[in-house]
Amino acid sequence: MSSRAPAFDLEAVSFAFAGGPPVLSDLTLAIERGETVALLGANGSGKSTFLKLLGGLLFPSAGKIRAFGEALTERALRDEAASQAFRRRVGFVFHNADAQLFSATVRDEIAFGPLHLGLGREEVERRTLDVAAMLSIDRLLERAPFRLSAGEKRRVALACVLSIGPEVLLLDEPTSGLDPRTQRWLAEMLVTLRRAGKTIVAATHDLELAAEVADRAVVLGEDHRVHADGRAATVLTDITLLLSVNLIHAQSHWHGGHLHVHQAPPGGHRHEADGPGEGDRPSSRGRETGAPESVEPPAGQE
Repeated sequence: MSSRAPAFDLEAVSFAFAGGPPVLSDLTLAIERGETVALLGANGSGKSTFLKLLGGLLFPSAGKIRAFGEALTERALRDEAASQAFRRRVGFVFHNADAQLFSATVRDEIAFGPLHLGLGREEVERRTLDVAAMLSIDRLLERAPFRLSAGEKRRVALACVLSIGPEVLLLDEPTSGLDPRTQRWLAEMLVTLRRAGKTIVAATHDLELAAEVADRAVVLGEDHRVHADGRAATVLTDITLLLSVNLIHAQSHWHGGHLHVHQAPPGGHRHEADGPGEGDRPSSRGRETGAPESVEPPAGQE
């Protein structure tokens, strides 16, 4: 595999399930190594399917995908060595952690990936303990995953992926269903992973998360095509664009690094306390006088 090729290179990629309408149409773009990309779009725009194409879980109906310079096809992944090499480099965290967790204990969950890759017992145990400590779930190692909270399950699912040491992380709606404290932890963890040089592609409705962690934003429209692809700071402040793809309400606006949704009273509105200055990345959701708290876009998956 080429050391200089993009992590992913898509050429005129389209996808539809058998006999169904298009889920993605004519996508041409590259994702460079070390980029953090926010994949944005309304429900049904194809975000989850896009991630599954990158993760080799689905394959294009038309067009081509290359991963690390090599064709990413069903035929290529039938080769056991090629499949194992790809799975070692690309980790997928599903929208629903319950779909990803199946072992009797958290320890077994984290160890499964390294064991499947053929690593020795000592190395598997080292990785299990290291990643559990990094994600602050070492106290959960002997617990059954199905007994954990949603936030704990999300940490375990991420630990399962990180234990294989992937270059690329694919995350489907990573903040969905999480309480504010766990959302904050996840955002900080993604920033840490970005600084460590990981390539991250996160499908999300959470525009504040995208503003905080992403270098780049790719926006899918309800016609299943790319409507924007550029610097996250630029894309996320294009209110006309965000309205056109149904990502925000007509009364939404950014102020002090926070996204607000409200009905403005006659004569405008005032803010009790402004957050960071214009262009700063948001760190929490704000509140406006006489208006409801800022609301997150609804979470979901295609």
